[in-house]
Amino acid sequence: MLLFLCIAMKKEASYYKTLKNNTVQCQLCPRFCTINQNEMGNCRVRKNRGGKLLSLVYNKPCSIAVDPIEKKPFYHFMPGDKALSIATVGCNLHCLNCQNSEISQRNGENITSQEITPEQVIETAEKEKVEIISYTYTEPTIFYEYMLDICKLAKKKGIKNVIVSNGYINPKPLKELCEYIDGANIDLKSTDDKFYKEICDANLKPVLETLKILKKSNVWLEITNLLIPGKNDSEKEIKNLVKWIKTNLGKDVPLHFSAFFPTYKLLQITPTSFETLKRARKIALKEGMKYVYTGNLPDEEGNTTFCEKCKKPLIKRESFYILENKLNLEKGRAVCYNCKQKIPGIF
Repeated sequence: MLLFLCIAMKKEASYYKTLKNNTVQCQLCPRFCTINQNEMGNCRVRKNRGGKLLSLVYNKPCSIAVDPIEKKPFYHFMPGDKALSIATVGCNLHCLNCQNSEISQRNGENITSQEITPEQVIETAEKEKVEIISYTYTEPTIFYEYMLDICKLAKKKGIKNVIVSNGYINPKPLKELCEYIDGANIDLKSTDDKFYKEICDANLKPVLETLKILKKSNVWLEITNLLIPGKNDSEKEIKNLVKWIKTNLGKDVPLHFSAFFPTYKLLQITPTSFETLKRARKIALKEGMKYVYTGNLPDEEGNTTFCEKCKKPLIKRESFYILENKLNLEKGRAVCYNCKQKIPGIF
């Protein structure tokens, strides 16, 4: 285990304004929490102390590990590479199906964590010989200041930054972050606002706006949709989601369908079937999406990247690992070995 020594500190939060009587309003995410003195925002990791909003998790990761980039999942971003994954406790959504609820729903004051500075995160990445840092496991928006400071240092070192996010962030802080990140996988849970309200205690519109901003900012974008039986897995729901992506983001955006497993507050719902994942992939391909994957269940076809033109298999995967990669790199771009069709992504 890596040991770090540094001075504990509380970081003043970005994106808030001071109101009357030392009350503050956080402006980082669409909740716009109004926070009285000595109280925390909805995410439970940003606290008002004397009229100043502080981040309780700066320098305090609850998890730091090296993962395959495919685990995020990213299939068109430096396939086969490793990423240093980092997270703190807290989240600004409260999904009933959260698979990381033991850390995402924790209070930022009730944690014991070693202090790891942004500089030490970069040192760890260099020691582990990884070229990507991934902000993941919980929602990176809530440790925005910590993430942004790491991103800035990483960019100077030529290390790429990617986020795995619920997309619940306001446009201004997102646009600042876009200057330093190279890729984003956004969990688009549904295109039905009712689903977001009932399952996530949130609203859909800000997530859709985030996706548009990322695309416009030329951040490499992939999307994950977790299919929950009886909640968002109907043919109509899947078609609506696919059509929105195709219309607003384009056919080239990789789309990952993932299986739900009973967890947290949805223990009564059965797991997503393999047949449901395959049906969703078939619908998306029929609607014109070019790169559609089935994520966390074994599926040779659904884990393979095919050439959109000649249909030859280009990257074969098993679980989170590359079995075969037939992409050719020509003049800084990836092309099919057979027909020379350009394959979108960062390779």
